[in-house]
Amino acid sequence: MNWQSVSFDWNQARAFLVTAEEGSLSAAARALGLTQPTLGRQVSALEAELGVTLFERVGRSLTLTQSGLELLGHVKAMGEAANRISLTASGQSQGIDGHVCISASDAVSSYILPPILKQLREAAPGIEIEVLATNSVSDLQQREADIAIRHVRPEQPDLIAKLVRESFARFYASKAYLNKNGRPQTIDDFVGHEFIGFDRPDRFLKHFSEIYLPLTTQNFKLTTMSGVVGWELARNDLGIIIMLEDIGRNFEDMEQVIPSFEPFPVPIWLATHRELHTSRRIRLVFDLLSEALSADKS
Repeated sequence: MNWQSVSFDWNQARAFLVTAEEGSLSAAARALGLTQPTLGRQVSALEAELGVTLFERVGRSLTLTQSGLELLGHVKAMGEAANRISLTASGQSQGIDGHVCISASDAVSSYILPPILKQLREAAPGIEIEVLATNSVSDLQQREADIAIRHVRPEQPDLIAKLVRESFARFYASKAYLNKNGRPQTIDDFVGHEFIGFDRPDRFLKHFSEIYLPLTTQNFKLTTMSGVVGWELARNDLGIIIMLEDIGRNFEDMEQVIPSFEPFPVPIWLATHRELHTSRRIRLVFDLLSEALSADKS
């Protein structure tokens, strides 16, 4: 191989790749944690080094040129290789101290993780934890997080996944709401009540109809994509909500609605990348999370 012919650096190639994938310099700069002028200089330097124009600039938008399209596939392969190198290097680290990113839903991050992280701090004070509170599934293969707490089984072949336990979700409402509006005794009593949904009603009403819950869009006067926001709305007497037992049982102002109603099963999975699981630091956090989350506190 003629090494002298390889004259550009990875930072420039990465700047080009992220700009192409994000669609603009500003978005790419945010993704990489750089300033837009710095990123623009890296892309321009790569164009100068290769002697080609990679983007057509029309106003604020960028469009790949034919040369850019031809180069993109090769740089993507470089990015994937760089990611594998990073994963392998992280996995080989045997030091305890360092950074670990945990991805979980906003409700789990807010109401379940804090006491567990307190235990972790006492056991390994040198570990720096970043909590990525998101209701989207973080891509562990692309290093969006090191460990993920999920409620669906991870399917990617490069992930190590562990079913920690089966949890359950139930209907809850504030005691004040139930005192004012009455306590449903059967599911037919749900008809006159207000509910708080986590998505557009038409998306989850189909599931409710399958289990014979007599709910319509008229029952859902409030919706939110945030579990924390939904829970706080319910705590402010605005309706009935579905929430994990692990969370609901910790709030004295909240009450189960129709406790005899069959709860909704919610599996709790832990996932990490196969390479990262060889890291002593990642393994320690993974095992502590597994032990803490597996404890059924009912």
